[in-house]
Amino acid sequence: MTSEIIVALLGLVGTLSGSFLGVVAASKLTQYRLQQLEDKVNRHNHIIERTYVLEGQMQEVQHDIKDLKQFHRPNN
Repeated sequence: MTSEIIVALLGLVGTLSGSFLGVVAASKLTQYRLQQLEDKVNRHNHIIERTYVLEGQMQEVQHDIKDLKQFHRPNN
């Protein structure tokens, strides 16, 4: 084999391995960023659920206060 063919094959192997490693690294970074985004969305959804529960509790408290005000009104 001539030296040009050997150099070309080595260049091909280097290019393929470099491209493969680049794709693997980009894939890992993408997976990491997606996981971080999913965690952030889950935290946000948990806050929304808690807010919904608190709003329901506040409505109950407001009704209780209204009932107590009516109960303690002086009779005219």
